[in-house]
Amino acid sequence: MLERPMYVEKIMRYVDTPFVKVLTGVRRCGKSTILNMIMERLRNERGIPDDRIVSCRFDSMEYEDMTVREMYQVLKGRLAESGRTYLFLDEVQEIAGWEKAVNSLASDYDVDLYVTGSNSRMMSSEISTYLTGRYVAFRIYTLSFAEYLAFKKQYATLEERHAELANYIRLGGFPATHLREYSQDEVYTIVRDIYNSTVFSDIVRRNQIRKVDQLERVVKYAFSNVGNAFSAKSVSDYLKAEHRALDNETVYSYLEKLEKAYLLHRCSRYDLRGKEILKTQEKFYLADTALRYSVLGYSADTVAAALENVVYLELCRRGYTVYVGKQTAGEIDFVAVRQNEKLYVQVTQRIESEKTEKREYERLLEIRDNYPKYVLCADEFAGGNYQGIKTMHVADFLLTAEY
Repeated sequence: MLERPMYVEKIMRYVDTPFVKVLTGVRRCGKSTILNMIMERLRNERGIPDDRIVSCRFDSMEYEDMTVREMYQVLKGRLAESGRTYLFLDEVQEIAGWEKAVNSLASDYDVDLYVTGSNSRMMSSEISTYLTGRYVAFRIYTLSFAEYLAFKKQYATLEERHAELANYIRLGGFPATHLREYSQDEVYTIVRDIYNSTVFSDIVRRNQIRKVDQLERVVKYAFSNVGNAFSAKSVSDYLKAEHRALDNETVYSYLEKLEKAYLLHRCSRYDLRGKEILKTQEKFYLADTALRYSVLGYSADTVAAALENVVYLELCRRGYTVYVGKQTAGEIDFVAVRQNEKLYVQVTQRIESEKTEKREYERLLEIRDNYPKYVLCADEFAGGNYQGIKTMHVADFLLTAEY
């Protein structure tokens, strides 16, 4: 079991606090394994005996058709006779109304609670209904580039980091695909299974969607347009041109469901002049680059968008809220905000002409504040500074320890 200290250390800080620790993220991103790591830490570092550590995985057949009242009674019956019980509830969203049971257990007994989930019932708006002020949420992502290197090092010789970035973009970061050496086709088979189970279990079945082909067309449009600004209307217009009529509201609903299943991340535009968040022409990024390639196939001309996707996810891992920066004359790829910190980031596959260089740097030079500004690219000779703007290879930026 390879450690993921980026998450474990953060969660351990909340052990024995009155907050329910809620881990969310796309299917198979490693939430269950992180729970196991927390349990091991409790045993080995804090001396908690096994009878005070209780673990239940609610997507097991053992709990199929269980009601929330039955859930409460089962967990109540497994509490330790003396001392605090540490409850680890995996895929808890499988039980309708789970929040009520968790809230009651937290109120009535000496427990320390950890729960995971991977669909819309685990979104903050749902949780806060019953756990207002009583939970702390941790978003779990697929492997970062640094984690990918650590995983791969266990079973293969690492290439030079810039070459490994190309492998990481192509193969993605789902932990299950990096436990041993798999071929590209084997990786995409595994990821396609994750995609199918998410779409059909967390979206189609739960929302009783009948026109699955319409949903899949919206998925493929979104996957094909990673990093491009689009709206429900632009998707609807595209499908209409393909003689597949779909109204704007339905498209919007599908995009929202994909977001709630953690397959898509919505990135809003931020007007740098007016200092306001705009609700039009948003961008969407994938939970993992391998999702696109497993569904649509790999092609070299998509690498630029994938680089952007990888940088977006890395900024999110580091705790930034990320926007697309809108300027009068163009856009900044990312404006990343974290408390009173801010970063501006431009991502480009390569700076191959003066025109490209001018475009990437001039947009950043128009911003008159003193927050850090980066141009990230995949050029072999990327590096240095240009009028205070730092130029870095994407791989080097991803490996900058800043969690």
